[in-house]
Amino acid sequence: MAAAAAEGAAAPVAVAMRSVLARAGRAAERSGRAAEAVRVVAIGKTKPVSLLRQLYDSGHRCFGENYVQEFVTKAPQLPEDIRWHFVGHLQSNKVKSLVAAVPNLDMVEGVGNEKIANHLDRAVVSLGREPLKVMVQVNTSGEESKSGIDPSRCVELVKHVKLACPNLIFSGLMTIGMKDYSSTPENFKTLVKCKLEVCKALGIPTKQFELSMGMSGDFEQAIELGSTNVRVGSTIFGPREYPNQKQNQ
Repeated sequence: MAAAAAEGAAAPVAVAMRSVLARAGRAAERSGRAAEAVRVVAIGKTKPVSLLRQLYDSGHRCFGENYVQEFVTKAPQLPEDIRWHFVGHLQSNKVKSLVAAVPNLDMVEGVGNEKIANHLDRAVVSLGREPLKVMVQVNTSGEESKSGIDPSRCVELVKHVKLACPNLIFSGLMTIGMKDYSSTPENFKTLVKCKLEVCKALGIPTKQFELSMGMSGDFEQAIELGSTNVRVGSTIFGPREYPNQKQNQ
């Protein structure tokens, strides 16, 4: 009875997050891993700071954003112990402003070419911050509209990040998915194949290698196929308000 009352009093975003975490945990167990092996990044794209704060107040600490302009406005309004992820396409002329404005930026999921890697590396050292974790973005769907390196050049880009960018910490690979931001098992399997190729070529233990794949519509399947990091937005915060998208890019 008391538990039911507490559930009713909780913010809707907190209730939604508990459901997502439970689903992610069960998917991890189906893949033979502990629930704690999967990180859920709450993507707040187009959502107000007040809504993110509600989720923070419920205990969640890992958040992500997709647009630099929106990110650098929202992050300073929220507590400093949030572990922020930048997810997706990052323009080179916005790299330094992002790194400067978000000192608690924990990871960039979206290094799709050597130019961005170099810009991030220089920004980190020029601002005197600790090395920054990054994931290399792979275009698993082969769409021209998608950012990311072609799977055939994945090893080459990872090697550049590890050997030529001393202020970056290579953490793994990520993919966005299809045009409608959903993915298919083929997308996920392509990323897993890239992981194995990178691990073999560079001698990286597979257990030290993250895969970021899966969003609101497909995160359970992604976890079952090996994802360690899922980016969930609308399932937690509700439908996105896309009219604001253009000004935030």
